[in-house]
Amino acid sequence: MAHGSWLLQTCSPSAALASLAVVTTTLLILGYASSSFLFGAPAYEYDDGTDVVEAAAAAAVPRRGPGYPPVLAYYISGGHGDSVRMTRLLKAVYHPRNRYLLHLDAGAGAYERARMAGYARSERAFLEYGNVHVVGKGDPVDARGASAVAAVLRGAAVLLRIGAEWDWLVMLGASDYPLVTPDDLLYAFSSVPRGLSFIDHRMDSGGAEAIVVDQNLLQSTSAEISFSLGQRAKPDGFELFRGSPWPILSRGFVEYCVVAPDNLPRTLLLYFSNSLSPMEFYFQTVMANSARFRNSTVNHNLRHTVAQDGGALASQGADQQQTSRYDTIVGSGAAFAGAFGDDEDALLQRIDEEVLRRPLDGVTPGEWCASDGEEAAREECSVGGDIDVVKHSNKGWRLATLMADLVGGRTV
Repeated sequence: MAHGSWLLQTCSPSAALASLAVVTTTLLILGYASSSFLFGAPAYEYDDGTDVVEAAAAAAVPRRGPGYPPVLAYYISGGHGDSVRMTRLLKAVYHPRNRYLLHLDAGAGAYERARMAGYARSERAFLEYGNVHVVGKGDPVDARGASAVAAVLRGAAVLLRIGAEWDWLVMLGASDYPLVTPDDLLYAFSSVPRGLSFIDHRMDSGGAEAIVVDQNLLQSTSAEISFSLGQRAKPDGFELFRGSPWPILSRGFVEYCVVAPDNLPRTLLLYFSNSLSPMEFYFQTVMANSARFRNSTVNHNLRHTVAQDGGALASQGADQQQTSRYDTIVGSGAAFAGAFGDDEDALLQRIDEEVLRRPLDGVTPGEWCASDGEEAAREECSVGGDIDVVKHSNKGWRLATLMADLVGGRTV
């Protein structure tokens, strides 16, 4: 099959329209990112009904370089009914060194969006350090379609635009939660080269055969994807790879996908425009087919999948099952876990109390808090501490050891 013939084989009118939408989306993403690099325009105000809630203060500038921790950029996403969970997740992963962008998709109501924006403007630490932003006009997204990839790329472009220099992009959903403190996570990432991406992947030559149409690329309100008849043939111009839709990507790789200095990211974005679950394919396939990045990856995303615990615990009583789930999740050694159900607040509360030492309705304490020790664990963190110093626990050391082992044995 000639290179590019996969597009011709999927060109029903609806599929072709979706492909055209992805081309348009690609141009918008590239233009949005490029304008930020060239002109340094400020973030937009929420009240204008446009894009991003502007941080209440100029962001603190963390020191960078040898001897200093890295800087992480978080893209936290959710939909209708997720604003409370996203706020809780933000508090759990917050550190003044990092950047945070919260995106409630178009399925969320105006009240939810305004509530989250109001919270971002009212938390003392967020006001002081100016590193939390909220997307004011949510994109329509279906997690099974290309709109999910477009939303992530646009979020990444925003973070490249508004953020100080950062080292990794961490993507989290509303149902995810950390298993280590922000200090522990920064300590662990300090131990590995900053050009590496942590992306679960495997070769999957037949996984993208289904043809779907994602109407969310064409409209401003959320819609479900629709399925088309037939299957596409495997392309001969690149190999397909598949993995978890929640990678941790290096800044260099993110810039490559957003700015697209060559045709590979654009070609693959177009190819996956009509594919089912492209978030499981896009970044993995770009990485594996790029001569520049294929040898700078770790085949692990530092996550524990909560859903995989259910079968082994089904025969236990409720209390014993809850304890076993906690032990399994926390004992996994992962940095994050997901996806937690809506009814698992007690489990998250135990993680808050025993792992993060996060006070009720407060952010996770760290070395940056002006308060020390038990006082910081009991009360809200005071601002004014040193954001360039982190203090790790045994869990941070354990995660750093895992990452060092993974880096030592990485393959594509």
